[in-house]
Formats: sequence, structure tokens, C-alpha cells
Amino acid sequence: MKTRTLKKNKVNVITLGCSKNLVDSENIITQLKGNDIDVTHESETQDANIVIVNTCGFIDLAKEESVNTILEYAEVKKQGGIEKLYVTGCLSQRYKDDLEEEIPEVDAFFGTMELPGLLSTLEADYKHELVGERAISTPMHYAYLKISEGCNRTCSFCAIPLMRGKHISQPIEALVVQAKNLARMGVKELILIAQELTYYGLDLYKKRALPELLDALCEVEGIEWIRLHYAYPSKFPIEIFDAMAKQPKICKYLDIPLQHADDTMLARMRRQITQAEQRALIQIAKEKVPGIHIRTTFLVGHPGETEEEFQNLCSFVEDMKFDRVGVFQYSHEEDTIAHDMEDDVDAELKAERANRIMEIQQDISMANNEALIGQTLKVLFDRKEGDYFIGRTEFDSPEVDNEVLVAAKDQFIRIGDFADVFIESAEDYDLFGKIVS
Repeated sequence: MKTRTLKKNKVNVITLGCSKNLVDSENIITQLKGNDIDVTHESETQDANIVIVNTCGFIDLAKEESVNTILEYAEVKKQGGIEKLYVTGCLSQRYKDDLEEEIPEVDAFFGTMELPGLLSTLEADYKHELVGERAISTPMHYAYLKISEGCNRTCSFCAIPLMRGKHISQPIEALVVQAKNLARMGVKELILIAQELTYYGLDLYKKRALPELLDALCEVEGIEWIRLHYAYPSKFPIEIFDAMAKQPKICKYLDIPLQHADDTMLARMRRQITQAEQRALIQIAKEKVPGIHIRTTFLVGHPGETEEEFQNLCSFVEDMKFDRVGVFQYSHEEDTIAHDMEDDVDAELKAERANRIMEIQQDISMANNEALIGQTLKVLFDRKEGDYFIGRTEFDSPEVDNEVLVAAKDQFIRIGDFADVFIESAEDYDLFGKIVS
């Protein structure tokens, strides 16, 4: 039998799921490199002898993707393509016992908070001196900054607290150190992420301390944009808007998942807010931060959602004209509050409702984009793809929002640079223009 025991180990880390998982993978990579272990992220060269799959367990589709990926590498291992297979992340945290029984080819499973154990299995030490250091797998000009872990909310549909635990904030000082290290690496944009951004600081400072954190991060030299993701709307700390208005580095952009707009559905989802309160919050945001762009997500097909309740959501979307919208279809998750309810909206209707919301938003997005024709916008360029350089305004987050395209045959821009772009034309989710500076 062919053996590689004399060959130095090489690890390939595979990341599934959200940006919070990506940060976890980057921390794994940082620790392995600190132990002089050769490690790559999602390498296509297939020369690693050890694979770590960092899984997602959020909804059915994510769980299916995670299981299929594990099975794929389990087969590679059986064929002798790799020697060791380890699994970590949310799916592993939640279904470890079942996975151990069903996929015995995996050498070990680890939960979301078991990085030291994973490192030990790889004969690596957890190096505390590396805390604050981080390899990044995004383009070098932007990085995600995870300011807290876990969530204390009790939304009926959400399994995240089962996998990530209670809310734990990272100290401001530690986050500033990490931001400075990222800035030294060339990062210009920090994307602040958490399961619950507005809860930040309550555990450490006995108050909501996101404005103080933002003030501290704005002092970091080299950081030009700070973007806020995943802000829970109930009991929203209004002083966050004051910080956004005061600090030019903070993008006029807020990702605030509302999930629904019908009051009965909001109560059923245990969202602790009404439609009227949501409208008032958005109005305050627009008054305190002129020009702010709101991104939100909605959940359709939750148990008990009637056509009338869904129509109330449609009317809300049409009326509010959000700048960016995403839609999830309800997934019946074990051990959540909603799992005790009958999953009575069939899969076809869930998909139809999701499509109806996005059709409404498509028209809104087209109108918003057409209004930008003739304006000049500051754009950060992420990549070159085909015949275009592709970037984003401060109102757009990577991968999920609108993009600005500049023809590469006419002009050149370095990836990671800012440029002023005159908008010449628009599509539903893309703007086209030329660089004017």
C-alpha cells in the first residue's frame, strides 16, 4: 500500500456557509501557519494529505451541502487521495453523534468552539500570541471582523444559538489590535459581522457599546470603510445612527434583517417588534443618516404563514422600497421553537413566495439604479472578470449586493483601489460607468 508518512503534512481547509465561518477558517489557518504547518484554503491542486471541512448547519440546503462535501472527501480518503479528514463548524457542533455514526471515514469531529482540540489532533499548539493575527482568504483590500460570537435571541425559526451558544463580545482593545494588523496587511474595508451586532458589549460593559467600538476602529490608520452587518431591529440602539452620521469612515449602509412585516407573523416568529416599530426605525435611520442604504432579509413560509399575511409583507416591501433585499425560505429545524408547529406551507409555495418578493425588489432595484445614471460614485474595485473591472460603492457589500462595472478595454484600475466612476447606464443589479479620476 502506498504511504506518505515521510512526507510533510499539507492541510487544505474547506469553508462552507457564512462570513462568520470564513473568519473561523482564517483563524484555523493562522494557527496552523504559526505551527509551521503548510496550509491552504480551498486549494484546487489536490496536493494536501489532510482536509478540514468547516461546515454550516443553518438551514436544510446548507446542511445538505455540508454533508455532501464531507461525503465527497470521505470518498477521496477511501481512494487514498488524502490521509486524514476532519470536520468542524456548525453542523459538527449540532449533529456530532449522528455524523460519527453515519460517516466513519471522518477521523474526528469538532464543534464551533473546539479549535484547541482540532489543533492538538494535528500536533499543533494553540498559540495565544497569534490572537489578533489573522490570515485572510478574501481579496487583500477587505476583511470580515467578527466582533462577537453567539446569540441570546429566541427567534422561533433559528438554530444558531444551538450551534454558536450565548452572545460573547470581543473586547474593544482586542478588536482594535486585529483591525490594526489587518490594516498593515493592506485591508481598507472592515466588514463588522456578528449574529447580533446591536447586542455588542452588553456582556462585557453592561451596555450596548457598538458606538464606542466604531469610534475606536475609526482611529485605525489605513481603514477607509467600515461596514455594519446583521443588526437586530428590536430595541435598536439609536446612538449607532449618531456614530454613522459623525464618522465619515462608516459606510452609510446597514444590514438589518427584518424577517417579516405582518404583526401576527412577527409575533409568531418571536421577533419582539411590530411593523409600525420597524417603519419608525427605518424613518429614524433616514433622518439621522441622510443617504443611508438599508439591506434587509425576509423569511417566507414560516409555519402558519397565510396568504393574507404574506400579502402584507409584499405590500410592506413595495411601500418601503429597501435598497437591498434577500429572501430565505423557511427550514424546519429540530429543537427550535417553530419545530413544534406544523410545517404547513409546502415547498413549492415557499419558493413561489420567495420569487414574488424578489420580483417586487427587482423593479425597485431597477428604479434605484436608473436614478444613479449621470452621478459620480466612489467605487472600491474587487476584481477583474471577463471584459470588466468590477467594484462596489459604499452602499454594497461583497457577493450579496449590486456591483459597478467598468470596461477593461477602455480603462485600467488596480484591484483594491478606489476610483470615482461616472455612471452611464444601469441594469437591475449592476451599474456601468467610466473612471473619471
